[in-house]
Amino acid sequence: MGIIICIGMMAVGAILTLAVDLDISGINVDLMGIVLLIVGTIGLCTYISILKRRRVEPPSPGAPVVEEYNRHHWE
Repeated sequence: MGIIICIGMMAVGAILTLAVDLDISGINVDLMGIVLLIVGTIGLCTYISILKRRRVEPPSPGAPVVEEYNRHHWE
């Protein structure tokens, strides 16, 4: 769900920056779009790095230790 939210923020930011031409007093729509793009990009990078870290499998401990018992006990 985090990836969808980050991509959505980036899409809304791109739309506000590139496609919307509104003049609202006290609000800079272009700046708001750029901020949403930056926050969405940072969130996406963070989420992907956490997701990548979760999927890494721990290394195997190596070859198992075999203890050889005295099988040929000739007494």
